[in-house]
Amino acid sequence: MQKMCILAGLVILCCLFSVITDNFLTAKNIMNIALQTSICAIVSIGMTYVIGGGGIDLSVGSVAAFCGMTGALLMKAGFPIWLSVTAAVMIGGLLGILNGFVIAVMGIAPFIATLGMNSVIRGTVYVMTDGVPVTGLPKGFGKIGGGRIGGWLPYAVIIMAVIAVIMAVILKKSHFGRNIFAVGSNEQTAYLSGVKVIHTKIGMYMTCGILSAIAGIILTSRLVTAAPTAGDAYETDAIAATVIGGASLAGGSGSISGTMIGAFIMGVLRNGLNLVGLNYFWQQIAIGFVIIIAVYIDVVRGKMKK
Repeated sequence: MQKMCILAGLVILCCLFSVITDNFLTAKNIMNIALQTSICAIVSIGMTYVIGGGGIDLSVGSVAAFCGMTGALLMKAGFPIWLSVTAAVMIGGLLGILNGFVIAVMGIAPFIATLGMNSVIRGTVYVMTDGVPVTGLPKGFGKIGGGRIGGWLPYAVIIMAVIAVIMAVILKKSHFGRNIFAVGSNEQTAYLSGVKVIHTKIGMYMTCGILSAIAGIILTSRLVTAAPTAGDAYETDAIAATVIGGASLAGGSGSISGTMIGAFIMGVLRNGLNLVGLNYFWQQIAIGFVIIIAVYIDVVRGKMKK
């Protein structure tokens, strides 16, 4: 019922923009929405793992930027595209492991730990490049985020769909996925039940880091440029999409299907407001209200369960 309500909200939003704009329901614009949403959706899937386990990751945007920049610098140094991309994704996983270690082993609160890591990683990106974007990347690399099958279906959308299916199966059907929800529901009870809490926390942050790195690679590929400011505000969009999709900030719940709907609600809202001609700054205000409303709904859900 909850997912149906969220899906109904997405449909209503689409109907509203289709009435007040002329180009919203065109095939070209729908593909554009899917392409724009793909990056946010991939990051949001990783955030679902973290929030489901009772944590939060405010470093996803900087991880995306760092990994995109790393891949770009490796390609500029002459390394093959596949090796550069693989190395960037692995670095994303290592940064996630570092986040998990700081939180699970050192005992620092997730909000503070990932906020600090966000500043460290973003600062490192600027130090690496002196704040100057990296350009002149191979044309073949641009196909990852900008290529299309048959001239209409973007590769990025296919990557998003494949990741969503795989991560949904892992979250719902695997031992690791069940452990994440167990830790998010009650960490002490999970520990007494035999769940390896530290390993689970490190695993969910590693997953988030890997998916953030993939999102960063796709973004860099789309622009064929690695910008130091890439991934800015990804954390707010990812948290909003995850909470809109039904995950609780208290942990213990969440689904990939709900998160995907939440990500598309954010994507449709941004696209529709652009078509309406609303100023970017007003768009930020509108999206901010959506985030507040989503969190409030989460609070109400929590009270109703009690």
